[in-house]
Amino acid sequence: MSASTSNGITIDRRAQVLQLLERKGQVKVNELSKMFGVSEVTIRNDLAQLEEKGLLVRARGGAFRAQRVAADLALNIKAKKHYKQKQAIGRKAAELIEEGDTIILDSGTTTVEVARNLGRFRELTVITNALNIAGELVGQSQIKVIIPGGFLRDNSLSLVGPIAESSIRNYYCDKLIIGVDGVDSQYGISTPNVEEAHLNRIMIDISREVIVVTDSSKFLRRSFAFIAPIDKIHTIVTDSDIPEEEHQRLLKAGVHVEIVEI
Repeated sequence: MSASTSNGITIDRRAQVLQLLERKGQVKVNELSKMFGVSEVTIRNDLAQLEEKGLLVRARGGAFRAQRVAADLALNIKAKKHYKQKQAIGRKAAELIEEGDTIILDSGTTTVEVARNLGRFRELTVITNALNIAGELVGQSQIKVIIPGGFLRDNSLSLVGPIAESSIRNYYCDKLIIGVDGVDSQYGISTPNVEEAHLNRIMIDISREVIVVTDSSKFLRRSFAFIAPIDKIHTIVTDSDIPEEEHQRLLKAGVHVEIVEI
């Protein structure tokens, strides 16, 4: 077999792998090996090459379809997606907060559900860069609300930029509760906006504990702006549709995973 013929077969096989991924969402090395009549080593090499091109995400024994989050959607659009899951996640995350804590609530449609479950506290300090979250806490005199300055982002109703970053650096907090647009056990957490990502990194640095709140649709996704690696996260609160392979990888990485049932 000539080199050009062999190369053509390899390209065709990889194209078929991608078609299978598009249809099924995930593939297994042993199944692909039998299907194409090649060794598992060859299949793993195919998957490695496709992952380098950003076309899939490898997992133990196979691969998942790569899902990238590019759109920076407005809050009113995001809020309608997976709403029941976000409500349940918000309730569970609020249970992880203790009386007298100082917490950071990052902007987002899942973190606002956390804010809606803080009424039981007698004493709490909430630092938030999100105007919609601050609005949820208006009238609750037992909760001290601190809002940093900054430039207003219309899409997220959040304050970002140098002023917000400088203000946030003045504090040290018990817990950061952060919503994200992408979670990948090998890559980390990410968001569409660079300024949000930079502010989030500072929030992580000044927090004793980092809690990520996200519905299961965000797993195996990588958004435009990288926030932090998985080893910076202590707890993830999500719903029961989290991919099992990702769940296991997170546990092995030392991340506590709280799963809510809908």
